[in-house]
Amino acid sequence: MTKLALKRAKDWRERVKFLTDKILGLRENQFVADVLDERSVQMTPTDYCFVVKWVGQVSWQRALEVYEWLNLRHWYSPNARMLATILAVLGKANQENLAVETFMRAESAVDDTVQVYNAMMGIYARNGRFQKVQELLDLMRKRGCEPDLVSFNTLINARLRSGAMVPNLGVDLLNEVRRSGLRPDIITYNTIISACSRESNLEEAMKVYGDLEAHNCQPDLWTYNAMISVYGRCGLFEKAEQLFKELESKGFFPDAVTYNSLLYAFAREGNVEKVKEISENMLKMGFGKDEMTYNTIIHMYGKQGQHDVALQLYRDMKLSGRNPDVVTYTVLIDSLGKANKISEAANVMSEMLDASVKPTLRTYSALICGYAKAGKRLEAEKTFECMRRSGIRPDHLAYSVMLDIFLRFNETNKAMMLYQEMVSNGFTPDQALYEIMIGVLGRENKGEEIRKVVRDMKELSGINMQEISSILVKGECYDHAAEILRLAIRNGIELDHEKLLSILSSYNVSGRHLEACELIEFVKQHASESTPPLTQAFIIMLCKAQKLDAALEEYSNAWGFGFFCKSKTMYESLIHSCEYNERFAEASQLFSDMRFYNIEPSEDLYRSMVVAYCKMDFPETAHFVADQAEKKGIPFEDLSIYVDIIDAYGRLKLWQKAESLVGCLRQRCAPVDRKVWNALIKAYAASGCYERARAVFNTMMRDGPSPTVDSINGLLQALIVDGRLNELYVVIQELQDMDFKISKSSILLMLDAFARSGNIFEVKKIYHGMKAAGYFPTMYLYRVMIGLFCKGKRVRDVEAMVSEMKEAGFKPDLSIWNSSSAEIQEADLQPDEDTFNTLIIMYCRDCRPEEGLSLMHEMRKLGLEPKLDTYKSLISAFGKQQQLEQAEELFEELRSKRCKLDRSFYHTMMKIYRNSGYHSKSENLLNMMKESGVEPTIATMHLLMVSYSSSGQPQEAEKVLSNLKGTSLNLSTLPYSSVIAAYLRNGDSAVGIQKLIEMKEEGIEPDHRIWTCFVRAASLSQCSSEAIILLNAIRDAGFDLPIRLLTEKSETLVAEVDHCLEKLKPMEDNAAFNFVNALEDLLWAFELRATASWVFQLAIKRGIYHHDVF
Repeated sequence: MTKLALKRAKDWRERVKFLTDKILGLRENQFVADVLDERSVQMTPTDYCFVVKWVGQVSWQRALEVYEWLNLRHWYSPNARMLATILAVLGKANQENLAVETFMRAESAVDDTVQVYNAMMGIYARNGRFQKVQELLDLMRKRGCEPDLVSFNTLINARLRSGAMVPNLGVDLLNEVRRSGLRPDIITYNTIISACSRESNLEEAMKVYGDLEAHNCQPDLWTYNAMISVYGRCGLFEKAEQLFKELESKGFFPDAVTYNSLLYAFAREGNVEKVKEISENMLKMGFGKDEMTYNTIIHMYGKQGQHDVALQLYRDMKLSGRNPDVVTYTVLIDSLGKANKISEAANVMSEMLDASVKPTLRTYSALICGYAKAGKRLEAEKTFECMRRSGIRPDHLAYSVMLDIFLRFNETNKAMMLYQEMVSNGFTPDQALYEIMIGVLGRENKGEEIRKVVRDMKELSGINMQEISSILVKGECYDHAAEILRLAIRNGIELDHEKLLSILSSYNVSGRHLEACELIEFVKQHASESTPPLTQAFIIMLCKAQKLDAALEEYSNAWGFGFFCKSKTMYESLIHSCEYNERFAEASQLFSDMRFYNIEPSEDLYRSMVVAYCKMDFPETAHFVADQAEKKGIPFEDLSIYVDIIDAYGRLKLWQKAESLVGCLRQRCAPVDRKVWNALIKAYAASGCYERARAVFNTMMRDGPSPTVDSINGLLQALIVDGRLNELYVVIQELQDMDFKISKSSILLMLDAFARSGNIFEVKKIYHGMKAAGYFPTMYLYRVMIGLFCKGKRVRDVEAMVSEMKEAGFKPDLSIWNSSSAEIQEADLQPDEDTFNTLIIMYCRDCRPEEGLSLMHEMRKLGLEPKLDTYKSLISAFGKQQQLEQAEELFEELRSKRCKLDRSFYHTMMKIYRNSGYHSKSENLLNMMKESGVEPTIATMHLLMVSYSSSGQPQEAEKVLSNLKGTSLNLSTLPYSSVIAAYLRNGDSAVGIQKLIEMKEEGIEPDHRIWTCFVRAASLSQCSSEAIILLNAIRDAGFDLPIRLLTEKSETLVAEVDHCLEKLKPMEDNAAFNFVNALEDLLWAFELRATASWVFQLAIKRGIYHHDVF
């Protein structure tokens, strides 16, 4: 076409194309003005808009030159449409700064048109700058330019790109459009659904799609593609396929995007067959596999570990003419690295570089992660440096991976340098990485670096001090952790108890139980109130630290306040600790508490409690616990538990129950374990049942398992207990005839039996026979022999035995010399202080204080001074024997020596005076106590009040109560109950009731102690009317159960009594037991036998009375 023809051409496309081609054909050193100044074609302003647009599709720089040339020609001054066009070009080229500058320059020269604002908002929206878009929208409205639907669609796009979706955001955005008087179109819906797809947010997508249908907006192919994508990303491949079929039925034809979205849905699930089927259909419909298709399938095979197939697909992709893009290479490198095929991953990276595809941050990060997993520090470091040299700034992941590598390879200096760089670039490690850092720095004792990292955690990462303490503990920097935690508590920071318990658990695992206890003590001192988990943790730590008494005291206090949780771990720790210290009674009580709170014990705890009850000689209870465990589905496959029960039955000579238990075991498992048979033989032996023991022995011989030394010893023991010593040799001969070798333990058993019977001849015969058989005597055997010879006054035999003992290398001890009075003078042995103290206490416990006192005098003659505990035991023992004079003499002796006596001495003497009826002496003792600087407690005053009460002096008891009221002590119902009980016991019912009223007026609510006093008094009343008055008094005070039991026959009373006993059972001072006793006495006094019977049964059910109460 000639220039003249072009000038006259009416087709604007030809004019625009001609000019566009000339501009794009310019060399780099040529200018756009050279073409435009020729004015070879007559152009309209609209034509120039299209020139800018078409040129901009290829080169935004040339498009900007055109725009600037037009700006310099005032007759072609850009209008709003031109400005919108160049802004759109710059936006697509990600030239936001140039676009903003252009907009600001031209804003005043063009009219306020929605087209310009929409273009500028589109640029901000592309980069997720929602705030900027919102500001422009507000500016439009301010200047009277009403936003159109495109404006709102752009705003919605910006909001969805600016951050994560929140619940109901999609519907809220649609409603905002409607409030502006506009109706959302399909582009609005598609924009929101596409955002849901990017975030895999199915719930929001469904809401928006539902709104679309509700407002009769017809979905298009983009809508279906977006919904299929959402379903696929959320793992709902069946829904995606269903929607795929639906769009075909609605007359839409799937495009490549549709197929790729459906393909992704099945590839995500690893459904290889379905992926192949969709790929084939895609090809049949004329859509070739594009980059997205290959990337999706390669990723699927990579996740499945089929890396050879993934690599083959990558090669097929290149052969088919499709150029792998950065996504392809990144997916391959990532999957190969995760599969520890780092060499193949490195090769793919090399091919990527050869193909001139520039790796992204994600590509480098994937390769670095692969090297890190393979433990290749140097290669990872080189890749990291290569990434930085290529101009890519590391992100959080890249820094974290490299920092982790340096730390794990103990490259501490490099790690700290990288850490500094990471922090200066605005990134901070996550908590797991901080833990590794702290651990490495702690092992190298780099305290200064640890403190710096701690500061960074607090100031840069915003981690709270308790969390920092937790990180330090996990990094095994316990001292720093404790310091930080204490500082946090002093600063009044509210603690997260879950994290605190986690910290304490770490101390526990590391064996730092005492440090954990100290931390908890500190927390409790500074906390406004203790919490159940904290109390529980404290108790567990005390148990671990072997501080059982402190743990039990803490438990008792917590139970008294009633505020800790039902923790199985706490109970197990307490019970195991009690068993370790052989405090079986406490273990039993704890086990009862545990069951009261409906905490199901573990198999280990059931086993422990069975053993504990056996050691306490409560085999029936042990048997019951084992049966309970069986009912709970916890069978004891290890029969050692039942062996312990059988042994305990045997010790108590309950061989019938042992026999019954073995019978049950025989039905359950065959054959019965040897240990069970031996335990049964031992049980028979304890009762002297030789024939039964022999029958079991014969069963073992016949059916197996074969008898052992324990079996034989059981037989011998049965004869010994039955006094049939003369048959021992017969049985031994029989056993030898059956090819059993008689063991040393069997010989010692016989020798000991004959020694106990005083048969020196047989003992000597067995002794010499044992030596002839090659068995050497033991220390115990020498003691038995010498003791026997001493009793028989066989001095020469004693001397010979002692001489033989010395030759054998044994040194005679005190018990040996005490047995031989002839030798003890020559031995330079004297009992020490501990020996005397122990013996005196033993005499006291055996209710033989006179012998203990005699031993004390002998002790003093040797210049040894008894301990205070020894005195206390003697005083208490004399008090129990009603020997007041001797108790007083010892107490005064201690006072005269100015010994520092604690409160327990005075309490012991008060109890003695109370039981002896010397109540005035109790009062004098109180004065002595105060003079000695020992402050009386409520318990002290209670003892004094009980003393007055039992002596029929309620007025004196009331005086003590009045004195108590004048102190700063917090009074409970305990002292009031003593006064009320004193008046009621004295027959002064009216005064007792008056005292109850006064107690309530003073703000103290009556409890079980008061109820028990009145119920007991009512049961002892001479006439029923007096009893009714007493019961009505406690009814008026809030407890009507006793009076109702006498006057009503309601079925609900059973549940109420049961509930009452349930509340009383855990209380101290035998509250439930005392109350039930008083209630039973009352019911029997009123001859309500049936009611008394079911109350009795409830008490047994609640464990207040034992099953064997009679």
